[in-house]
Amino acid sequence: MLFLSLNFWILFCLCFIAYYALKAKYQNALLLFVSCIFIGYYQLSFLITAVIISLFTYFWAQLIEKTSNEKRTNILYIGGLLLLVLIWIAFRNATTTEGIVQTLFPFLKTNAAVQSIVFPLGISFYTFQAIGYLTDVYWKEQEAERNPVNFLLFMLFFMKFLSGPIERAGDLLVRLKEDKPFRYQSIVYGMKLIFLGLFKKLVIANRIEPHTDLMFGSIHQLSGLQLLMTCLIYPIELYADFSGYTDIAIGGARMFGIQLSPNFNRPFSARTTTEFWRRWHMSLSFWVRDYLYVPLTAFTRGWGKWGIYSSLILTFVVLGVWHGVGWSFAIYGLIQGLLICWEVKFSFFRKNLKKVVGEFGANALLILRTYLLFALSLIFFRMGSISDAFYYLRNISFTVHDSWKEMNIGITDHYCLVIGLSLLALFIFEYFNAKRDLLEALEQQPAWVRWSIYYLLIFALFSMGSFEAESFIYLQF
Repeated sequence: MLFLSLNFWILFCLCFIAYYALKAKYQNALLLFVSCIFIGYYQLSFLITAVIISLFTYFWAQLIEKTSNEKRTNILYIGGLLLLVLIWIAFRNATTTEGIVQTLFPFLKTNAAVQSIVFPLGISFYTFQAIGYLTDVYWKEQEAERNPVNFLLFMLFFMKFLSGPIERAGDLLVRLKEDKPFRYQSIVYGMKLIFLGLFKKLVIANRIEPHTDLMFGSIHQLSGLQLLMTCLIYPIELYADFSGYTDIAIGGARMFGIQLSPNFNRPFSARTTTEFWRRWHMSLSFWVRDYLYVPLTAFTRGWGKWGIYSSLILTFVVLGVWHGVGWSFAIYGLIQGLLICWEVKFSFFRKNLKKVVGEFGANALLILRTYLLFALSLIFFRMGSISDAFYYLRNISFTVHDSWKEMNIGITDHYCLVIGLSLLALFIFEYFNAKRDLLEALEQQPAWVRWSIYYLLIFALFSMGSFEAESFIYLQF
């Protein structure tokens, strides 16, 4: 049941109507019930796996909190952490339950029925959320939740289950306990966010995706120019797809009176790779910062700057491996870590650049440099093997097979114009939205202005959008 499917929107609408028809004390129970339907719709094993991990985290956190002996508390925390990490690694390295069982329990034998169960969707997101929750309880920054309905909803809430955002208990659990009455403005605001996400996904990402998929699947037949343009366009597709999903998730949750964490903040305006990761997939970036990088720097503080560099590199290698199994993902993370280390070491370069070309020119060059480096690193993220990734990098050029028309990577002139104008409109919107919330400001305009804009955008969505692909890229992680 995907966000773009008819089944999802029927379930969403029925849940929305029942949610505000019920008394407040039953609302979370309804959301949990609908979340179980949403997860189990894919496959019952997905729901069983998610519930088992959630219940384990729920009871284990209480056990950690109740234990007064420090040594035993440390053992419980480390044991729970290792088990969650081991389960996550097992699922990331095996596509069937047989492989998972053999990883965790090599002495057991599996039958054919067990072999047919596949990798659960969303496990990376809710496992990391469980690890963060256990760590917060262990650090005494969060009290263990006693209400099982609230905790299971914190873990399984259907609007963020598949691809996040990765929520913290100190944020989402608190919001789940608040009263959530019917608020017209909040519901309308959520609908606008959903529409923005649909626009990004249908008009931009879905129009680009078939062509980049074709290019990445046939790199040995492409010209240097086609390789270059595919490399430059892919970050746009990835951003429109994932931030589109996030907008739908946040907007849908907002309609139920629940505020999820932001995940993107104009990443392509970043002047450094460091700044980029504060703006891109923010919930994951801040998660690895708080639960991995900070503890690592505390452990390596005696190493001086080398401690910072090694902590950065290890953190980003883990971030890369989070996206998938294989050396290509590790290299993708390694590149990000090395780039940030380089920026820390040679920060004077940016200051001197401003003196030479001025602040505006320096900012433009730094933004371009950050985008290009990210685009090149994504080749390791996207390609299936290291050898293909290096082949790709070696053959990027401005050479063509037949004509310069190859630079559109198969996208028709009409849709090149549609995508280009849509991107321009999106970036202009994001620029001004960063200064003032435009979705909120729109509500203050006269009704004829608001509805004229709504009808115009709905017409644009249905006339220019591609409804062929229902899936989102980050579902595979």
